[in-house]
Amino acid sequence: MKRPTVLVVLLIAFVLAHPCFAGETWKAGIAKAVITPEKPVWLAGYGTKRAPEGKLHDLWMKALALEDAGGRRAAIVTSDFQGIPKAMCDRTCEKLRQRFGLARDQVMLTFSHNHCGPRLTGDLHDYYPVDAEQVALVDDYTTQMVAKIVEVVGEALSKLAPANLRIGEGRATFAVNRRNNREAEVADLLAKGTVLKGPVDHAVPVLTVTGTDGRLMAMLFGYACHPTTLSFTQWCGDYPGFAQLALEKNHPGAAAMFINTCGADQNPLPRRKVELCERYGQMLAEGVENALKQPMKRVSPSLRTAFESVELAYDKVVTREELQADLQHKSAIRARWAARMLSKLDAGEKFAASYPYPLHAWRLGREMLLIGMGGETVVDYALRFKKEFGPGTWVCGYADDLIAYIPSRRVWEEGGYEGGSYLYEYGRPALRWGGDVEDRIVESVRRLVKRTEIMP
Repeated sequence: MKRPTVLVVLLIAFVLAHPCFAGETWKAGIAKAVITPEKPVWLAGYGTKRAPEGKLHDLWMKALALEDAGGRRAAIVTSDFQGIPKAMCDRTCEKLRQRFGLARDQVMLTFSHNHCGPRLTGDLHDYYPVDAEQVALVDDYTTQMVAKIVEVVGEALSKLAPANLRIGEGRATFAVNRRNNREAEVADLLAKGTVLKGPVDHAVPVLTVTGTDGRLMAMLFGYACHPTTLSFTQWCGDYPGFAQLALEKNHPGAAAMFINTCGADQNPLPRRKVELCERYGQMLAEGVENALKQPMKRVSPSLRTAFESVELAYDKVVTREELQADLQHKSAIRARWAARMLSKLDAGEKFAASYPYPLHAWRLGREMLLIGMGGETVVDYALRFKKEFGPGTWVCGYADDLIAYIPSRRVWEEGGYEGGSYLYEYGRPALRWGGDVEDRIVESVRRLVKRTEIMP
């Protein structure tokens, strides 16, 4: 009997050591909690007083904890919040570090940007005509939510158990580029079969988590569209909420978790009716279900995470003289902003010329790359990064910090609401980003992706 050659021995050793053949697997844990306020915290979004008047369904926070074959961990949180502010994110991440040893690159806090969810402290400082009672309610609720995130992540970590991950993709077509299509005309254009204008991203990326017994544990899925179908005063998760309810009904015991990808310039149109909201939720759920019916790609159990704050420069920091003039501005939001900015200057504060912008890159095996971006990112970023980094790339906005709209160079040059002089609505000490905002982000994302590469 001939002895195997050295090459054959090495080949056998490589195959046996590879996770796909060695029996190595992921570990995953899922937890969720209701976050519907019990007190009359106002609803977030739209810049007006919106006191709650009941609910269509509960709001949720959900956590997925992952551990790869080498023991590396990460946790992603999805939520029905309109926007998590930086101070809350920083506070939460520090507690997660202290309690569970999770570093900043191992935690991603996402929010659907739902406009029928609650306000949080520090989110859109000057957007609402609040009083002292409302400030106290929001502060108390925000403190509770910091503790709730820590609790839910901790529960997910405690449930870590062998699991398999797979990725696929569906499709949903209700998102409309709101910059290029007049809302009042969309219903008629659709009825006529007219092709709408502007870039969109109708992909529905899906990640499934199944136990070793084949039981579906979780579905993480995304879509690029504002959750602004509704503008009334009832608690509701908007179309992502209805999609998650439908999926969890179809798959008892599994958690459906939504991530808003890059939908800052996308709206669900037409809108403003509950039946439309339910329809869009069902369309999104069907996109997920269609992905589940197709062959899905197994994700090998290797995890690499990277995080960076890149400084995004303002076009021009506002001056005291400009703020003084804005005290009489016709926009109540801008007048409130000017007064608060002046009080900061009076207290001796010097405004920074830039803002720290959070970016993540998570590589799951060689099959999936998750790019997490802060703020309201326009669809150009998703289209660009998916083209550059290839199949299996997810590009998610609305992570860690609401910040403001994050325009691409194209949108910045066009101006308008997403690319123009509206940073004051988010409490920034400037009206507009510098024109190199996309260049700075792309350079940082490339560094992060490089750091997460898995060597052969």
